[in-house]
Amino acid sequence: MANSHRGEIDAVIGGERQTLCLTLGALAELETRLQAGDLVGLAERFEVGRVSASDLIALIGAGLRGGGNEISDDELARLTVEGGLTGAAKIAAELLRATFGEAGT
Repeated sequence: MANSHRGEIDAVIGGERQTLCLTLGALAELETRLQAGDLVGLAERFEVGRVSASDLIALIGAGLRGGGNEISDDELARLTVEGGLTGAAKIAAELLRATFGEAGT
C-alpha cells in the first residue's frame, strides 16, 4: 500500500496493484533518459502537458522501479494499464503531483 508521505502512489498495471515512487534515483534515471538536464527541466517538460507514449513509459517505469519493482521499460510497454491510455496519463499526473506537489503551492 502506498505511503503518500513518501511520495508513493498505487496503480493497477498488468492486472496487479503496484506501488510507484519517484525516488532520487528514479528522478536521475528520468533526467538522463529524457535528456532533461536537471529537475527543473524535468518538471517543465511535463508541465506543458504534451507527453508522448515513450514519456509515459519512461515515467511510469522509473516510478515502478523507484517503488521496488524490477521491470524494464520494454516489459512495461507490453502490459495493460487500468483505464488504457487515459489511465496511464492519470498515473503519470498523480505520480508527478506526489513528487513535485501541486503547481503554485
